[in-house]
Amino acid sequence: MDHDLTLAGSGHLDLARGRVGGLGSLVFVNWVDPAYLEQGPGAARDRTRALLGEFHRLLRRAPGAIRFAGNGELLAEAHRAGALAGIPGIEGGHSIEEDLDNLVWFFEHGVRVLTLVWNNHLSWIRSCRDGAGPGVPAGLSDFGRDVVRTLNELGMVCDLSHAGVRAFYDALETSSRPVIASHSACSALHAHPRNLDDDQLRALAGNGGVVGIVFCTAFLDAEAQAEEVRLRKTAAYQAIGGRNDSEQFVRQSEWLQREARPLAAERVVDHICHAVEVAGIEHVGLGSDFDGIQRTPQGLESAACYPILAEGLKNRGFHGAEIGRIMGGNMERVFAAVTGAGSRAATAGLVDLPESARPPSPDPAHEAR
Repeated sequence: MDHDLTLAGSGHLDLARGRVGGLGSLVFVNWVDPAYLEQGPGAARDRTRALLGEFHRLLRRAPGAIRFAGNGELLAEAHRAGALAGIPGIEGGHSIEEDLDNLVWFFEHGVRVLTLVWNNHLSWIRSCRDGAGPGVPAGLSDFGRDVVRTLNELGMVCDLSHAGVRAFYDALETSSRPVIASHSACSALHAHPRNLDDDQLRALAGNGGVVGIVFCTAFLDAEAQAEEVRLRKTAAYQAIGGRNDSEQFVRQSEWLQREARPLAAERVVDHICHAVEVAGIEHVGLGSDFDGIQRTPQGLESAACYPILAEGLKNRGFHGAEIGRIMGGNMERVFAAVTGAGSRAATAGLVDLPESARPPSPDPAHEAR
């Protein structure tokens, strides 16, 4: 979609509504459909480069509103300047196409977070979804462990959302730095394959990491998930189209938000409370997955709505400092630890993308799923 992220518009997220909601830091996720792998070598990598080019273009267009945050110091400087701290990320290790040189290139051009795997299995990591073939490892392969070690060396955050259970533990065993599960919820409240069980939450805390509680209604509540499955099968839903996949996704999402029974924002607070009880207050944050999910809880429909969540936490007995940790402080702590002294991220500058790597179409940089 041709969506100007500096202005309030459709979907969940833009800079205008982020300012209203007090948004301080944001990972701009570059998600590439695994179908690009079918187009041959270089296609997924190049599509990711093109999406990353949109982040660079946004920096140039709105220098007072957003600043590149390549490490904890730059993130803090952005906050002091009253600007959003923008952190490029990649969701899905298929973007590096089994080549560590591609990972280094993305780092040198600003990427600071890598979600190791999306819903598609790779030759070096198993996702949380069914359907892995005989060529997929039970967890991480030797190359997969090299990916994690390279992330540590560069100063990039390793994200384990979407990873299978064995891959989750293999990554924790391999990583010398804290990791995150950027957008997951608690299996104890809803046994969805994308959620973490209590042992995983405790292991994440033992690593010094953080789980970001997602806003996706299907991950938060079994009844909400079942209703959405039913609604997606209806003729009305299936008749919704758009000029491209992104526009169709937004229109379908808006329809689901209208037609499905509302799920209260308190359900997000339920998952936060459980994660805090199991992992501790220092290891829980937020991972909305805005514009990567089709439906949000009532009251959390956009980035303007974060104060509602803060009020919900206050009503559950959390005080100001604790709310600050959950609403961003914990994730920023991990980001600073990973990208700080001893990593290349502490000294590497943001290398602008060459013109040939910039996108020929107006697809958004924030195209998470």
